[in-house]
Amino acid sequence: MSEQSAASISPVLSVRNLTTSFLADGEWRSVVRNVSFDVMPGETVAIVGESGSGKSVTSLSIMRLLAKGSSRVEGGIMLNGRDILSLSDREMRAVRGKDAAMIFQEPMTSLNPIFTIGRQISEALTCHGDISKADARAETIRLLEKVRIPNAASRFDEYPHQFSGGMRQRVMIAMALASRPKLLIADEPTTALDVTIQGQILDLIKVLQEEEGMSVLFITHDMGVVAEIADRTIVMYRGEAVETGTTDDIFHRGKHPYTRALLSAVPRLGSMEGRKWPLRFPVIDTATGERREPVEVAETVDRRKTPILEVKNLVTRFDIRGGLLGRRTGAIHAVENVSFELFQGETLALVGESGCGKSTTGRSITRLVHPNSGSVSLDGYDVLNLDAISLRNMRRSIQMIFQDPFASLNPRMTVGAAVAEPIVEHGLGTRAQAREKAADLLERVGLKPDMMKRYPHEFSGGQRQRICIARALALDPKVIVADESVSALDVSIKAQVCNLLMDLQQSLNLAFLFISHDMAVVERVSHRVAVMYLGEIVEIGPREELFRNPQHPYTKKLMAAVPVPDPARRGIRRNLGTDELKSPVRPVGYVSPERKYREVAAGHLVRMEEAA
Repeated sequence: MSEQSAASISPVLSVRNLTTSFLADGEWRSVVRNVSFDVMPGETVAIVGESGSGKSVTSLSIMRLLAKGSSRVEGGIMLNGRDILSLSDREMRAVRGKDAAMIFQEPMTSLNPIFTIGRQISEALTCHGDISKADARAETIRLLEKVRIPNAASRFDEYPHQFSGGMRQRVMIAMALASRPKLLIADEPTTALDVTIQGQILDLIKVLQEEEGMSVLFITHDMGVVAEIADRTIVMYRGEAVETGTTDDIFHRGKHPYTRALLSAVPRLGSMEGRKWPLRFPVIDTATGERREPVEVAETVDRRKTPILEVKNLVTRFDIRGGLLGRRTGAIHAVENVSFELFQGETLALVGESGCGKSTTGRSITRLVHPNSGSVSLDGYDVLNLDAISLRNMRRSIQMIFQDPFASLNPRMTVGAAVAEPIVEHGLGTRAQAREKAADLLERVGLKPDMMKRYPHEFSGGQRQRICIARALALDPKVIVADESVSALDVSIKAQVCNLLMDLQQSLNLAFLFISHDMAVVERVSHRVAVMYLGEIVEIGPREELFRNPQHPYTKKLMAAVPVPDPARRGIRRNLGTDELKSPVRPVGYVSPERKYREVAAGHLVRMEEAA
């Protein structure tokens, strides 16, 4: 769009000096201050920033979705020429969905679990127009087809829990499009999704925007996503818009230190080419913008020694029962004949989409779930044949860090007590000694010992993950299973936690089983990579070899889906299709086919497919 034609067209959304405050302890505290921007017809504007920057509060203010008594919105918000802040509640309800629609981060909390998805989308149609039940059904099926949901007609009467995360997000997009709004607000719509599903959703939004002529306000902390979808970008920091411009200008000529900090912290696929060992992430001071160059991690892996962890032909299945008598009708083949080794000081990454079996593999190794067969040797223990006392002792050698640190910590227990508890429970010291070690561990992970008396809710997400890391180190383990331990974190916090894990690995000679779906992070932190699909390893090898020369189609698909922080790719379609991960459910008596692998290079194995 030329500057002259842009000047003659009115914006779909015009925000002027938006200030949003919340009532806390009897006084109003502003969390968004003097934010101004326009969204033009057919344009995509991204608001980018980390948690607490005010980006989501900005979108909720525009949609008037904040609680009335405890929030205050000032300034001007014009939507299609109407002053949003002057509308009554009834008038505003008519605006939502018809003039502007919103997609939220977690579709499962946005959809009503007791109604079918067809009914929920139909309701969006009947609320904003005079339409018969039969016409609403036909239009709903058309919308489901439009957002590329296979067999749309047959899925009309299904419930939200019968859809995958990616398909639920498609349902939310269909609902948002029901009344053909001029503006779509997408608040972190891909953050909780696997990389291939994220790629599909981004492609879908681009296509639908072209077809419907819709404007999009896209809220995210992922600079790779911003580069691929946004015409213009607003960078928010601590409640203020610190920089605004075309996406190309922001990426190539960004002036504010925080903009440069965000861009520098983004892991880029391919940035490790020519490097043999893992590389720490660059650390940026967001106040000054000064960059500390990353340091390559020194090699500490000695493959001449016995591996600290050896997994052979691991099988974990979960029975499915049905009928009046609860007979076994099938099984979920979560992990199927998985084998690998892990050496001290090494990071082996397990990658794949949700449902591929990577987390179940980690839980099977730690005996949080009991495998059906196979063998696991850990630090001299035969893990699958341990009694209760031996199992307890074995777990001193292996600890797990989970994805959600808040769910991992007891909200009624101070963080000092949480870190000290394993030491006392395993009889490794008195309470006084445990407290002393807990203080030392918190300091080691970058927190202050005087924080020991605080509770989990008093910490940020990144700080809570550090606390979980400190607790995992309390028993001096030799192996740590990090299960999506950085996937929920903002980009700069993710960089800090990954650097911390690499520092701890080097100083303590730890072995990491790093479970993730983020290929760009995996490329940076791992020594070797194993790609999982439907419970099986389809490709495994040294990190530099696997990323330089991926062989299996699924590995290539994972890499192709990674958002690249380059605005030049904005018009690119990945054409990833709408295929969901196939079901791992198998009938009773199913026997898995015998798999064969070919060696592409030293240690680089690829599963040979039946059709090959």
